Amino acid sequence: MNRHELSEQQWQRLAPLLPKEHSAKRGRPYHSHRQILNGILWLLATGAPWRDIPERYGPWSTIANRFYRWQRQGVWQYLFLSLLREAEQQGQLDWTLHFVDGTVIRAHQHAAGAWQPNGDEALGRSRGGFSTKLHVRADRHGKPLVVLITAGQVHEQTMFLPLLQAEVIQTGRRGRPRHRPQRLCGDKGYSSRRNRRYLQAHGIGIVLPRKRNERHRGTFDRSAYRERNVMERLINRLKQYRRIATRYEKRGCYFLAMVTLAALLIWL
Repeated sequence: MNRHELSEQQWQRLAPLLPKEHSAKRGRPYHSHRQILNGILWLLATGAPWRDIPERYGPWSTIANRFYRWQRQGVWQYLFLSLLREAEQQGQLDWTLHFVDGTVIRAHQHAAGAWQPNGDEALGRSRGGFSTKLHVRADRHGKPLVVLITAGQVHEQTMFLPLLQAEVIQTGRRGRPRHRPQRLCGDKGYSSRRNRRYLQAHGIGIVLPRKRNERHRGTFDRSAYRERNVMERLINRLKQYRRIATRYEKRGCYFLAMVTLAALLIWL
């Protein structure tokens, strides 16, 4: 087994969640989901072009078409949320303290030039050059819960509420999805009057250092803030996948699908 491929245990967890495989009785031979997934994982880890995927995984066009089709069908997000639901049922998801942070992803020159039907493919100019910004929310153990992307010049503070309001887990068949932690931790870039009022209104403990131009009121939990290194390590783990460390996808939705796949692997 190649080191980038799914282990038997990982495959057993994913197989029941994948779309039903077609029969190969007629027409061209059908490549199994596991073979195609291993090809996508090889691409995610190496950052190579689609055409360079080894032949043992099947035709590169078949692998690419299934990746794009599953993105349009919402399969990648469904797999990720399913693993979160499984972790919640097993008591592995920690709601006591969550972290938010953002990081700049340099975009390759091949990522430019896509037709933008909505006028935005999460590409822009920042101090890091032509780039995309990745916004992540994680639990206390450093496991990813929400991943979002914006253009590189977008400030992290604008994505504070979307990270908090995004669906994380459905607590049951009835009721609203759970998405509020007991406390939230981030760097001083997220500190603002609006964000603090939102956290107070929803009963979420605030672990945000204040800026120099803000009034320092109340106490600040430094011991909880020191735990923020788990978020830094999570971002480093995500960037170990070369397809994420550098953005090659022209469309923002496809790059987000790659990030979701990497987050899914961390939970596996």
